Amino acid sequence: MDPYTAKPIDEMTAINGGITILAGAELGVEAFGIQVFDFPPNFPDYPEHDHGDEGMEEVYLVLEGSAEFEVEGDRVALEPGGMISIAPASRRKLRPGPEGVRILALGGVPGETYERPQGLRLSSRP
Repeated sequence: MDPYTAKPIDEMTAINGGITILAGAELGVEAFGIQVFDFPPNFPDYPEHDHGDEGMEEVYLVLEGSAEFEVEGDRVALEPGGMISIAPASRRKLRPGPEGVRILALGGVPGETYERPQGLRLSSRP
């Protein structure tokens, strides 16, 4: 394993029409899931969901723009530098602001080994 990997976000592989950037796969991170989301202004299609079945905790950090998270009926507005952690069974929906939003998303299941989903692997990384 290399002692480090550095790469600009805008040079990383993206899927879903450029919305989901595979940061963890690009950087070779194996301990937890890490993605960058680039949502256009007022993007309506981020699905309401939870991770109760698999027990995954998530943390979101707004890098650029703004977003509102609806979690179990509460609305939390975040600007750049704002973070939110969401418990596995909590229903959540992300709503990008009028200028769009770039978000760093981290996820993992406490006490379990992380395994990157098949569709989120790069051929040059394990």
